[in-house]
Amino acid sequence: MNTVTLQLVADKYIKLALQEDITNDDISTNSVMPHYKKGSVELICKQTGIIAGLKTFERVFQLLDPATEIKFYTKDGSKVSSGERLAVITGDVRVLLSAERTALNYLQRMSGIATYTARVVTLLKNSPTRLLDTRKTTPCMRIFEKYAVTVGGGLNHRYNLSDGILLKDNHINAAGGVKQAIAAAKKYAPFVHKIEVETENLAMVKDAVEAGADIIMLDNMSIENMKKAIKIIAGRAQTECSGNVTKENIEKLLSVGVDYISSGALTHSAPILDISMKNLQIL
Repeated sequence: MNTVTLQLVADKYIKLALQEDITNDDISTNSVMPHYKKGSVELICKQTGIIAGLKTFERVFQLLDPATEIKFYTKDGSKVSSGERLAVITGDVRVLLSAERTALNYLQRMSGIATYTARVVTLLKNSPTRLLDTRKTTPCMRIFEKYAVTVGGGLNHRYNLSDGILLKDNHINAAGGVKQAIAAAKKYAPFVHKIEVETENLAMVKDAVEAGADIIMLDNMSIENMKKAIKIIAGRAQTECSGNVTKENIEKLLSVGVDYISSGALTHSAPILDISMKNLQIL
């Protein structure tokens, strides 16, 4: 996530998070620190994992005071260990105290997702199958959560409803069938967009192939039926399997031979990585 993207897209969400935590006054901080004093505080890792979200962490402080300085001793994508000092934050003590929880919420959440994703990616390391996330993200956290997936070594599926065509079961029902839904998408959507269709059985797979789908998702199918589906598709479309995929069961899917496996668990079930700010000093 570069600085341009962070400021253009992410700032509005970070400001909302800060406003959620400070509606009009930080009464705890202002009671003990009513005036400016310069201070520093350490960022300490309390668990082993993959760090992600350092730029976002930094941006929280800088939105309250651009003069805040942070010296990082690691970078996104690095493995970090319990007890490791990750950074030193220096600036107005009031800013250090008021921004602490919001900044840590982002960093812990994003690092947890990166850590979980990296563990799943490891399970796929000897396979050509690639790992995708989904749109099962926390509201107003998608840009941060999907970035964290990439830090962990996963790939992003479509970002939002404007980003790509995915015809799911209810779209298919609304259109009257797989072929009708694909035909309608081809007629409506810009030609630069690929069309992906969700299938639940082999008859739907056949219809999707015949209608010219670019990507066929095998949703909640048995291993046996997915293997049959791959033979039906025979390279005429890219393939994806999905449906309650977690790090506990993903290895069972490798024998299927799909191009992609998508997992909502990357963003909706990853636990946070425990990180804290400690040892504040007045300078």
